[in-house]
Amino acid sequence: MTEGIRRLPSLNGLRVFEVVTRHLNFRLAAEELGVTQGAVAQQIRGLEAELGMKLFDRFPRTLALTETGRSYVTNIRRAFELISEATETLKPEPLHLTISVTPTFASKWLIPRLTDFTAIHPNIDLRILASDRIANFQTDAVDLAVRYGRPPFGAGLNAELLFDDVIVAVGSPLLVEKLGLPVQNDNFTRYPLLHDAHDFWPQLLELAFPNGPPTAAKNIRFNQTSLAIEAAIAGQGLALTSTFFVEDDIASGRLLRVLPTELMIDKDFYVVSPRKPRHPASVTAVRAWLSKAANR
Repeated sequence: MTEGIRRLPSLNGLRVFEVVTRHLNFRLAAEELGVTQGAVAQQIRGLEAELGMKLFDRFPRTLALTETGRSYVTNIRRAFELISEATETLKPEPLHLTISVTPTFASKWLIPRLTDFTAIHPNIDLRILASDRIANFQTDAVDLAVRYGRPPFGAGLNAELLFDDVIVAVGSPLLVEKLGLPVQNDNFTRYPLLHDAHDFWPQLLELAFPNGPPTAAKNIRFNQTSLAIEAAIAGQGLALTSTFFVEDDIASGRLLRVLPTELMIDKDFYVVSPRKPRHPASVTAVRAWLSKAANR
């Protein structure tokens, strides 16, 4: 006869404990768990009483793990990971995958290529989460992300370079025909500049005009690069963008490069996913497709 599992502390209390260790704040932990702050505090007090040990030092505005708490949470997290992995092995590989991208990446690069993806992977239902907020792979149920920055992006994540970020200035051919080439005479001062949240114009103008950047006719600001690009296509001014966002627009004649200067940024676009993805076959397939599509 095998020996049964020894009595465990409250699993709900352990779950609350793990969440609190990440936030070190009862209120933020309560928001993640969808319960009240008082309920979180009560669970922690109950767990400490059950263990007969203090897990947190309480301060006016924050918490700090005790040495016992730090040691304990390492093993508790691994235990929850094992439970999660065991549960996932019971489930068949799903036919859907959630990818997190910025709105501009979605509208200017990913969506125009979805027909190609569907033709290659007709059985994968790709769910696109377009947001400037950095998605959490666990709480947001995201399987894959395209992130702008520099690795590492976090513990337990794989990151592969998708695009180097090279910034160029673009404008409508009709606007250039109307106002003249920006690099000739003082024509640049006749153009409105379309800014996005990155606002790379000052840096690019310093490179393009080393004797002193010209003053723009006016400045129009957007919170999304895709909106600045669409405004440039509509002839409302000159926009700055990553080259791969406007390859299709340049090829079709909707936009053209208006300055030879290129601005290299110390951030690039990476495909990021957990080292132990929930749905490894789907993640591998989508990563491979993204890499192939980016290098065409």
